Amino acid sequence: MVDDDNLIIHGDNLRALKALLPHYAGRVDCIYIDPPYNTGNEGWVYNDRVNSPEMKRWLENAKEVDGEDLERHDKWMCMMWPRLQLLKELLAEDGVIFVSIDDNEQHRLRMMMDDIFGKECFISNIVVKSNPGGRDYGGVAKVHDYVMVYGNGVVSELDKIPIDEKELPMRDSWGGFELRELRNRNIRFNITNRPNLYYPFYVNPKPSMDDLHEVRLDSRRGWVKTLPLESQGIKTVWRWGTKKVLNETHNVIAKPAKDGTYRIFEKYRRTGVRMRSILDDKEFRNEAGTLMLKDIFGGRTVFDYPKSHQLIKQLLQLATNRESVILDSFAGAGTTAHAVLELNRQDGGNRKFILVELEDKYVDTVTAERVRHIIRGIPSAKDKTLREGTGGSFTFCTLGEPLDINRMLAGESLPDYSTLAAHLFRTATGMSVSKKLKPKNGDGLFHSANGTDYYLLYKPNPSYLLSDKSVLTDDRAKRIGSVGNKAVVFGSGKHVGQRDLARMGIEFCLIPDRIRQA
Repeated sequence: MVDDDNLIIHGDNLRALKALLPHYAGRVDCIYIDPPYNTGNEGWVYNDRVNSPEMKRWLENAKEVDGEDLERHDKWMCMMWPRLQLLKELLAEDGVIFVSIDDNEQHRLRMMMDDIFGKECFISNIVVKSNPGGRDYGGVAKVHDYVMVYGNGVVSELDKIPIDEKELPMRDSWGGFELRELRNRNIRFNITNRPNLYYPFYVNPKPSMDDLHEVRLDSRRGWVKTLPLESQGIKTVWRWGTKKVLNETHNVIAKPAKDGTYRIFEKYRRTGVRMRSILDDKEFRNEAGTLMLKDIFGGRTVFDYPKSHQLIKQLLQLATNRESVILDSFAGAGTTAHAVLELNRQDGGNRKFILVELEDKYVDTVTAERVRHIIRGIPSAKDKTLREGTGGSFTFCTLGEPLDINRMLAGESLPDYSTLAAHLFRTATGMSVSKKLKPKNGDGLFHSANGTDYYLLYKPNPSYLLSDKSVLTDDRAKRIGSVGNKAVVFGSGKHVGQRDLARMGIEFCLIPDRIRQA
């Protein structure tokens, strides 16, 4: 997995999302997807690899779903459910997910999203006037689609969506900036259901300018610890998670309150009109997306009904900062990558995109080729930005074989060190690791987090696994214990008793024995 570059992944998005978990769980700031609308005309094919034999027979994985299939709505939900579950795991604690949809499945999608993300995390169902000429003439010409918006808890950019200024809480003007209180004033979000958003800020009691005070997350001598206030006897929480705060520390300040405490504010400049719940601008229409794609491919029609990249840019401006990671697991014509690259060019950002596309027939020739054109520029294009190019790069990946536990245990398909370490770390902690993991010393140290060191004694070699090199010996345990940190060691065996390991602060986890016996 390449972490420092944009990614285009060719393969089934269910498998791709699972493969991303060890490296990106909880790290994706914004997700945009444009799944099949299930009109009965797309002929979509997705392999869900469900476990139940009955479900496998019912879904008939290799068969296209079309308008004559009376169970197509059930199949669509069975296709979407596991993907939405994985997307939630990948989404950051203050992340946002946008899903384009139309009337065919809008109500079913809303029920699934309520169930998976939570009703309280619903933000909006934006109406987009995508086709002013209308379609599906059944007495009413449909001219619109939807973009359904949910947060993964309390979303930092959530309050940019309402259009009624008087509904925006605690606004103030200060030195050319506006201030918005960082505490979530909605008591539905509190320490009970959002404990990750309840943490202290530390405020410098000496004002930096105009009675505004510097704020940090780390404790400093003499600085004042500040927690979210209580409201109606309930401990409220912040709107931002700690990751967002670390990225935006320069935009967080404190102001003293009359009672001697401090209130924490987000500082920002107004950038224009807030997003409306109905978008009828020409630049957001499907026609704009079609014309842009033709401009990129020399007038050729290479993809039907592509979304406007200006629409996705508008969504990303609401939900991302310059360092955000953006995921699109139904990549299609690569519109999301176009929007990300153009935004980066516009504001000097370093946003990263991850695209996943299943279709062999256009993943390289349309999805990836569009991004190549946008990066290097198209001299003959009508659009100025297209002519100049955005710069940037991406890595094109093809999914390999999935980890097969039975083959792995039999020693027939042993994963490389980094892959196994990332999966074991995620299994043990629920956290993901962005970098490629490798042993840092001869004792197998591969990562440290929250005061705990993690060790893996492993090589994808049955002879190594049969030797004492993969065993936690007494000497190795003493070296690990002497470091002074808590330690978790994965290995194929141990020569030290549990009582002694506990005394040294070591927890041992056995790599399945059948691997060692291969």
